[in-house]
Formats: sequence, C-alpha cells, structure tokens
Amino acid sequence: MTEYPPPPPGNYPPPPPGNYPPPPPPSGPGGPGGYGGAPAGPPDNNLVWGILVTVLCCLPLGIVSIVKATQVSGLYGQGRYAEAQQAANDAKKFAMWGAIAGVVVAVIYLIFTLVVGASAFSYS
Repeated sequence: MTEYPPPPPGNYPPPPPGNYPPPPPPSGPGGPGGYGGAPAGPPDNNLVWGILVTVLCCLPLGIVSIVKATQVSGLYGQGRYAEAQQAANDAKKFAMWGAIAGVVVAVIYLIFTLVVGASAFSYS
C-alpha cells in the first residue's frame, strides 16, 4: 500500500493518477510558441580561426574576430540565440577577410621582391 505525503496547505486539486509526471509540451515549429525552444547546441564560435588570423595574417581583423568569438558563449548562455549566431557569423566573416587580406599582402610582397631582385641583377 502506497502512502501519499500529506497535501500541501491550500486548496489544490489531487494529483493525476499513475504516479508519473506529465509529458513535456511539444516543441519545434508545431509546438506552442511557434518557434520552439533552444537550438540543439551553441554555434561554433570560430575562435581558432580568429587566433590564427591574428598571429599569421592580419592583426586588426583578427582582433575583431577574437572579440566577436568570445561573445558567442555569453550570448548563448543568456538565451540570446539569434545574437549568438550573429556573433559567430561575424567572427567567421572577420577571420575570412583577415586571411584574404594576409594572402593579398603576401602576394604583393612576393611580386615586389621579385621585381626589385630582378632589377638588381639586370645589366645595362
């Protein structure tokens, strides 16, 4: 025979039969609220790309990428999922632009070095 704990003070209805908790409400596009709950996991913050770009290619854009990447987990923890995803996208964007700028500068430097070196060895 199962004994129930004493009822809480106040006028509450009796518990549902079956001794189990009710199922969770459905989430997702068809659930209440329309858009569901939290996404499956936090977005990739692209911090590694920001650090690599800062060290190897372009310091200013790499620093901006690192700042944006460090904002991702804080925004996600606060429940601001769209802003966390936007910060992750911005971190990736600045890292890519920094890498592209680094490659462009390296190619220009290589061409400049070859032109100056070739002109040093030219005989008039």
